[in-house]
Amino acid sequence: QVQLVESGGGLVQAGGSLRVSCAASGSIVSINEMGWYRQGPGKQRELVATITSSGRVNYADSVKGRFTISRDRAKNTVYLQMDSLNPDDTGVYYCNYKSFTPFMKLFGDYWGQGTQVTVSS
Repeated sequence: QVQLVESGGGLVQAGGSLRVSCAASGSIVSINEMGWYRQGPGKQRELVATITSSGRVNYADSVKGRFTISRDRAKNTVYLQMDSLNPDDTGVYYCNYKSFTPFMKLFGDYWGQGTQVTVSS
């Protein structure tokens, strides 16, 4: 089992910045992926950004150039720096952790409780 503890989020005006963090603990494996997903009001959960244990990153087109994902491997913590926020970025942001075997087979998929991000216009 992997436990995820999120922090950060809150209320910000359009154009502002926020940073959310997620610390993983428990059965951490060497090959993994951590990331952030979000669910806006009346919308389905969608990918925001992910980063693998090897450092490969992936962003949703809607956040490219505005959001930056990073991780501290020693602390098993992933960060999402969000700049130039707009009201469309409003939603609950969920941390995700995926475990992979050496043959890249997914065998664990964990979610945090979510943290609210609200961008006012």
